[in-house]
Amino acid sequence: MSLLDRIPTLSDDEVVNLLANARRLGETGDDKQRAAAAELLPALEAEAEQRHSERMERAKAKRAATRKATLKAAAA
Repeated sequence: MSLLDRIPTLSDDEVVNLLANARRLGETGDDKQRAAAAELLPALEAEAEQRHSERMERAKAKRAATRKATLKAAAA
């Protein structure tokens, strides 16, 4: 299984760490490392952005539910 295939199974922290490493190697690595980083970066950036968006949506829903419960309790 290639690293590209494993990206969806990685934890959020692992994706962020791998993205940071790929960015670093894309700038300072040797030719082989730069090529590998260039191959991984688009998939890692897309996965990180998707997970961030999902996390923000969950937080938004949680805040709305808390606000609704607070208003309901205050009205009672």
